Amino acid sequence: MLSTDTVSLSPNPLVQALGKPAKDFTKADIIGYIEDNHIPMLNLRYVGGDGRLKTLNFAIQSKAHLDRVLTLGERVDGSSLFTFVEATSSDLYVVPRLSTAFLNPFASIPTLDILCSFYDVEGKPLASAPQEILRKAQRALTAATGCELQALGELEYYLFSSQDSLYPVEEQRGYHESGPFSKWENVRTETLLHLVSMGCAVKYAHSEVGNFVADGRQMIQQEIEFLPVDVMDAADQMVLAKWVLREVAHSYGIEVSFSPKIAVGQAGSGMHFHTRLVKDGVNQFSTGEGLTEKALQVIGGYLSHAASLTAFGNTVPTSFLRLVPHQEAPTSICWGDRNRSVLVRVPLGWQNIDDSMFRDANPSEAPIAHMPNDSQTIELRSPDGSAAIHLLLAGIAVAARIGLTEPGMADYARERKVDGDASQTPGLDQLPDSCFEAAGRLIAQREDYEALGVFPAGLIDSWASHLMEMGDMHLRDDLADSKVSVEELVTRYFHVG
Repeated sequence: MLSTDTVSLSPNPLVQALGKPAKDFTKADIIGYIEDNHIPMLNLRYVGGDGRLKTLNFAIQSKAHLDRVLTLGERVDGSSLFTFVEATSSDLYVVPRLSTAFLNPFASIPTLDILCSFYDVEGKPLASAPQEILRKAQRALTAATGCELQALGELEYYLFSSQDSLYPVEEQRGYHESGPFSKWENVRTETLLHLVSMGCAVKYAHSEVGNFVADGRQMIQQEIEFLPVDVMDAADQMVLAKWVLREVAHSYGIEVSFSPKIAVGQAGSGMHFHTRLVKDGVNQFSTGEGLTEKALQVIGGYLSHAASLTAFGNTVPTSFLRLVPHQEAPTSICWGDRNRSVLVRVPLGWQNIDDSMFRDANPSEAPIAHMPNDSQTIELRSPDGSAAIHLLLAGIAVAARIGLTEPGMADYARERKVDGDASQTPGLDQLPDSCFEAAGRLIAQREDYEALGVFPAGLIDSWASHLMEMGDMHLRDDLADSKVSVEELVTRYFHVG
C-alpha cells in the first residue's frame, strides 16, 4: 500500500490519525484506532481462486476478541476458495496483514477491513496460494539479482447504462473526453477517491476510446492507472480497484465489465502492466539517457515467455477475440519504443529531459537543479481483465529473473525490435489464439515457472487443466461456422475476475 515517509498529504484517514505510513502499522495501532473511533465491525478480506475479493465479517465484542482476531485470524474452507485444495483436508488459516488496513467506504456501519494471507495446517504460508507464489517469485528475483520488481497496472473497463439523449455518445471518440460528452465521470472520480483513501497508489484516471451505443444502451470505456509499487501491492490494489468499481457502479444502478471483448468492431479492454526494476531505490531501466542493458535483458525475458504468460493474463475465450491481428492489442511477439502495435512497449520515460519544458510552461519559475529520471517503465500489453493477477505478476517476475540471469537475453530482445506495424512484420512468433493453446505453452515452459520452488507443480497442472476445459481449441473455426456466437461468449464471461 502507501509507502511514503510523509503523511501530511495522505488521503488515508488511518495514516493521518496514526501519524505513520501504512507499512509501519502495528496491532496496537489498529486496536487503538478502532477504540478511539468507535468502530464496531471488522472484515477480513482475501482473494479467492476466481480473483474476487472475499469477506469474513466480525462484530467486535471486546478488546480481547479484537486482539485474538488480529493475531490468529480465522479458519476458512480452502476447497470452496481454490480448485487445487482438496475437500478432505481443506481447512486453511487467513491471517490479517496489518499494513493493508483501511476504512470500508461502502459499509453502512463503520467498518475496518484488512487483507489477509493464507496459511496451512502447520502455520506455514500456503505454497499454492497465488499471493504466496507472487511473494516467492519476488524473493527469487531479489536473491538472484539484488533487485526487486515494481509494477503498475492499467485497468480498462466498460460501464453499461441506458442511452443518454443529451450530448450523445460518439463512437470510438472517448479518449480523454470531458463532460458532458464524457459519461459517468463521477463513477471514475468517486472510485479514484475511494482507492487513495484506502491506501492505493493511483496515478490518474480518464475516459478511454471505446464509446458506442447498442440496443438502447450506451457502453462507455474508462481507465484507471496506478503508480509503480512492489508487485505484491500492485496485485492487491488491482483486486481492490475491481471491487470498488463494482460497488460504485452498483450504487448508480449500472453495471461494469472488465471483459476483454464485449462487441466485434469495438475497442477491447486490456489490463496492461508496466514494470520497472529497482535496486537500492534506483530504477535499473534507465540512466536518464536511454535504456540500460538490464532493461533489454528483462525485455528478452518477457518476450521469451510471452506465450506462456498468456495462460495467466488471458484466461477466457473472449481474451482471444481481443488479441487479433491489425488491432491495437498485440499478437506478434516483439517490442518497440512508443509503439502500440507491439507486445512489449517502452513508453516515454522522461529520458534526456532537462527542465526546459517546465520553464517554458512556467516562465517565472527558477531552474530545477536535479530532474527526476526514475520514470522509465516497460509495458506488457497482452493481459486483460480476466487475468489471474497474482499469478500473472509472479510469472512476469519469473520471466524478468530469467532475462537477467540467462545469457543472450539482451540479444534475443534486440533481434525482435520492431519500429513499424508489428502485424505487418513477417517472421515474428505469435501469441496463442486460445486458452487451450496458452495452456500448452505453459506446460512447455513449466520448468522455468517451477524452478526455485516458485510455482508448485500441482498448481501448474491444475491451471493448465482449467484452461483446456474452456473448450476453445477451435474457437475461430467455431465462430466462423456459427457453432458459438460472440454474444454468447460475451454473456458467459461478462463478469471476469
